Amino acid sequence: MPSVLSVPLPDNPYTVVNAPGALTELGQQLLSLGLGQKILVVSNPEIFAHYGRLVINSLTQAGFSVTSHLIPAGENHKTLDSITDLYDTAFKHRLERSSTLLALGGGVIGDMTGFAAATWLRGINFVQVPTSLLAMVDASIGGKTGVNHPHGKNLIGAFYQPRLVFIDPFVLKTLPEREFRAGMAEVIKYGIIWDRELFEQLEAAPRLDSLEGLSPELLETIITRSCQAKVAVVSQDEKEAGLRAILNYGHTVGHGIESLTGYSSINHGEAVALGMVVAGRLAVNLGLWSAAEAERQDAVIRKAGLPTILPSQLTVEALWDSLQMDKKVKSGQVRFILPTAIGQVEMTQAVTQAILAEALADIP
Repeated sequence: MPSVLSVPLPDNPYTVVNAPGALTELGQQLLSLGLGQKILVVSNPEIFAHYGRLVINSLTQAGFSVTSHLIPAGENHKTLDSITDLYDTAFKHRLERSSTLLALGGGVIGDMTGFAAATWLRGINFVQVPTSLLAMVDASIGGKTGVNHPHGKNLIGAFYQPRLVFIDPFVLKTLPEREFRAGMAEVIKYGIIWDRELFEQLEAAPRLDSLEGLSPELLETIITRSCQAKVAVVSQDEKEAGLRAILNYGHTVGHGIESLTGYSSINHGEAVALGMVVAGRLAVNLGLWSAAEAERQDAVIRKAGLPTILPSQLTVEALWDSLQMDKKVKSGQVRFILPTAIGQVEMTQAVTQAILAEALADIP
């Protein structure tokens, strides 16, 4: 049976539906939302080859008029040029304000489709059908949309909530292992910032580095508890005025690493993992938590097959300069999310370039 999690935002409430093996029922799910007839499915060629026809058939059988638009896979295509191409397709098919953009893919597709939906005709319907673990547990929920700028990740974007998030975990069977591990970085993040019990379950698991290594029960726990954590946070702080900033744990340095490596050699989850390692070391050096807790975190990161050793070409100066463009900079000061216990973090502006350099030097 599908499980349904409500996102009780005052102006834009919606539900997150977790329906294992039920992707064929997507069209029926959308009928209850009162959408217009036209739906434009946005995906990348790899995902579309696996699931595009199934999704389109489900939508057409429910009475929708469906077209598609494909964007090449990869963070390097998360640009305004790709958005312009998507706008051209929306114009060609005469999408109206009652029409819907449906994201079928991972976090990159979801972010771009949401941004296009927020800005086409000043806002049309948007539906998330995440196909990666990272998107299921994190990127599809909360309404952050956007594209990258050459000087930084997601510097161009908008808060725009979907009408529905529809998760079918069965699609993870076609997800490459490296992308599965990238999603585990966000799951570990939730354990550190919010859910100690989730972290302890990850600690106790024999393997975390592949879908096959997880029991069905642990996979269900990972998806459910991560979604619950994300919903709990964004329901209290939709547009990152305060609490929601804790979701950026590992992302401050992580985004800098992604930018400095050209969004090519290190994917988002790997960068977040490295960002968590750095944040853990910063917390130890600032006396916020113990070296033993930092090692517990790093051990789980390694168990998930994620990196804990920084790229050799990374310099303190280049990373610090990159952090100055982070969206979380306030009054010229970088705000870091640092752990104080497993399941608890705080925000600080106490990190200087010298403190960052010391933490980087302490990481093997």
